[in-house]
Amino acid sequence: MASRAGPRATGTDGSDFQHRERVASHYQMSVALKSEIRKLNIVHLLIWVLMAAQVTVSQLSLVSHKVVASPYQWEYPYLLSIIPTVFSFLALPRNNISYLVISMISAGLFCVAPLIYGGMEMFPVAQQLYRHGKAYRFIFGFSAVSVMYLVIVIAVQVHGWQIYYSKKLLDQWFTSTQEKKKK
Repeated sequence: MASRAGPRATGTDGSDFQHRERVASHYQMSVALKSEIRKLNIVHLLIWVLMAAQVTVSQLSLVSHKVVASPYQWEYPYLLSIIPTVFSFLALPRNNISYLVISMISAGLFCVAPLIYGGMEMFPVAQQLYRHGKAYRFIFGFSAVSVMYLVIVIAVQVHGWQIYYSKKLLDQWFTSTQEKKKK
């Protein structure tokens, strides 16, 4: 054994590290995927908080509708998108496969479906804005349809990556489960 100040142990040139145990690759991949999913969950929480704030402020008439526009219809079901995130957070610490599957399925239902509907709902308004330059709803002086389309673009990417990484994580968990059953 080498000490900080002392010489290297006799009989070794430093190349004897090959025999040491290593962490299996599927465990390393699982940790990396969990980290990515947590980051995406946090970004989703930020989007959700902003959306919930806009809906709450508008519904309670805390500020003028000229400052914060009334919500589009798709924003109300999108508020249910917190459900998949909660299940995802619950699934990660203990590798709970059933919670992760529920999270993936409900992400499609509560996250992606309202975003698709929102894109279709706002399309005529966006078309009018870009053809004629007229906007009737505003969020802090910006066209509401432009702001909400930006939110949709970001949210679709976040949810797409969440589902993708969750599927990869699920595959990692299944391979480690199958390896344990073989032993």
